[in-house]
Amino acid sequence: MISDKMKRFLVEDENSLVKPANEVAVVGLQNRLNHALLLLTTDKYAVVPVLDSDSKMKGLISMPTIMHAIMDIEDVHFEKLGEIEVGEVMDTDYPSVKEDFELEDVLRMLVNHAFITVVDDDNYFKGIITRSEILKGTNRIAHDFEKVYHVTEKETIAH
Repeated sequence: MISDKMKRFLVEDENSLVKPANEVAVVGLQNRLNHALLLLTTDKYAVVPVLDSDSKMKGLISMPTIMHAIMDIEDVHFEKLGEIEVGEVMDTDYPSVKEDFELEDVLRMLVNHAFITVVDDDNYFKGIITRSEILKGTNRIAHDFEKVYHVTEKETIAH
């Protein structure tokens, strides 16, 4: 369990931990791969959420996923970029938490993912929690924790 004091430094403001949906680049299920490729390369994203027409979370799309979809053993078929829909090739195994998430769960997931999607009980996309936000908190702990708290080592008990 994360102590309240440590949590205070790790997450300065719990509301700021979640980047809201309206500030996150996303693609739709019916968008073609060429659209996703343009978004990923123009804005330099590694991966973006895929939403249906009702803004429900459906998956993730990335450059490797796109490239895998248009390649075979001998060639890259760029013409397929305008033919294949994102929903046909997206990754449907993605990290996600509900709006009432536990910070410990988020930390565990962010070890292996750059961001975690946040959804409500009906799977509507609410935003993302990024690894960089947690690293900002880690930086605060490393630099400022002892400015606020007096830290002493516990005495070692001999067995």
